[in-house]
Amino acid sequence: MEQAWAFLQNPANLDRITPEDLRFHIVSDIPAIMHNGLIVEYRITIPLGGTHTWVTEIKHIRIGHSFVDEQRLGPYRFWYHYHEIRQENNEVLLIDKVMYQPPFGILGRLLHHLYIRKTLDRIFAYRKERLHFYLSK
Repeated sequence: MEQAWAFLQNPANLDRITPEDLRFHIVSDIPAIMHNGLIVEYRITIPLGGTHTWVTEIKHIRIGHSFVDEQRLGPYRFWYHYHEIRQENNEVLLIDKVMYQPPFGILGRLLHHLYIRKTLDRIFAYRKERLHFYLSK
């Protein structure tokens, strides 16, 4: 759990676990260790959706266990992402719970079914693979 937390508490590591086609780039100055109230600004390119500024606030940190990133400005109407590290048996589980609302009302709900959900599934599958890579070193 300590190794997983050490990796996740550094906001710069988000770039290392984000698919390359999203052209993710942090543009704000960030510390090596996140803290409650940290504002992170980055640019992200959403395939078929263009390049967006995304600003999140890090909050509700329980050191060694969990934290939240909540969108302040970005492509969603609402984005709340809970991250948790949990020990179960001899394994460390990394749990992501995301609550979000797509933009564009009815059109956004249609896009969610056709595209957004699949894209988020792909991103989180990639993150799982990359986290396993970095944490198994």
